[in-house]
Amino acid sequence: MAYTTIDDPTIYFNTVLYTGDASSPRTISGVGFSPDLVWCKNRTTANDNRLVDQVRGANKEMSSNRTLAEYSDNSDGNLTSFNSDGFVITEGSSNINNWNKDTDSYVAWCWKASGSTASNGSGDITSTVSANTTAGFSIVSYTGDAVYPSTVGHGLGSAPSVVITKQSSAGTYSWNSYHAGLGNTYYIALETTSAADNSVDCWNSTSPTSSVFTINAIAVNTSGVDFIAYCFAEKQGFSKFDTFTGNGNADGPFIYTGFKPAYLLLKQSSASGEDWVVQDNKRDTFINPVDANLYASANNAEVSGYRYCDFNANGFKIRNSLTDYNQSGTTYIYMAFAEAPFVNSNGVPCNAR
Repeated sequence: MAYTTIDDPTIYFNTVLYTGDASSPRTISGVGFSPDLVWCKNRTTANDNRLVDQVRGANKEMSSNRTLAEYSDNSDGNLTSFNSDGFVITEGSSNINNWNKDTDSYVAWCWKASGSTASNGSGDITSTVSANTTAGFSIVSYTGDAVYPSTVGHGLGSAPSVVITKQSSAGTYSWNSYHAGLGNTYYIALETTSAADNSVDCWNSTSPTSSVFTINAIAVNTSGVDFIAYCFAEKQGFSKFDTFTGNGNADGPFIYTGFKPAYLLLKQSSASGEDWVVQDNKRDTFINPVDANLYASANNAEVSGYRYCDFNANGFKIRNSLTDYNQSGTTYIYMAFAEAPFVNSNGVPCNAR
């Protein structure tokens, strides 16, 4: 039984859907909190993933499927501010219009950090941090010093299982990411279909601690360059970051999380060629199977109809033999966030839809 301190996951993570209407400015509401990270994707048209966070500031976009530095392009529209129940977007003048193209469907995945920032001197490099220790999520900004190894404070008070890093003031290197399921000698790039790379350099073969993560390569510590890191510590009944092995069968493995997922990001990590798949509980109108796919590593429009997986009360069940989900003998990493815990803080089973 998975007991939790978070009975209502939607106060820390939520997904909102909206249809573009080309108005400007436009307020997107229904998040339920003031988001500190908004990850938006056009579902209808091939268009980049857009990430904006409170630490770097509104109007500063980054794309998970590209290595570009942060940018602000008014011709394509912007997220211009955050508010108590969502965010404000503007119409772009170009045909791309990343945030509010008329009649296109959009999804925005939203996370709550602290709503403010603080200087963190726990590591060798002083960082600026917005941390939510209850939900296990922090946004960390730091400037590289090219000293190897160096440490950076993350503010979570518990060791993160996932650290996603990216140069924000330059576009040279990948979204190099640590995942505890891979171990501290591996990194994996969010914008590619590549497998995890066995390199002791990136994290200095050192796992994150309750206060810092270690960086030991130019790709995560370029002198004078600003970086952003999204850090996630696992919280029982709310988040799970782990691995599973595919069986190559339409009756795929069941992965226990201790909650019904609201969001799932998974990637084939021991082989190359497959994208980072994103699923959630809002884009499917039927309970199961969950079959509306978007990709963190590609700009593709949404695809569906393949019976990808089920979201169950205590985990998720793979329902296909596709290689991006379930190749026999292949390892997959995942990040999952809860719709509802399997058992609440009082030990009472929850009735997730």
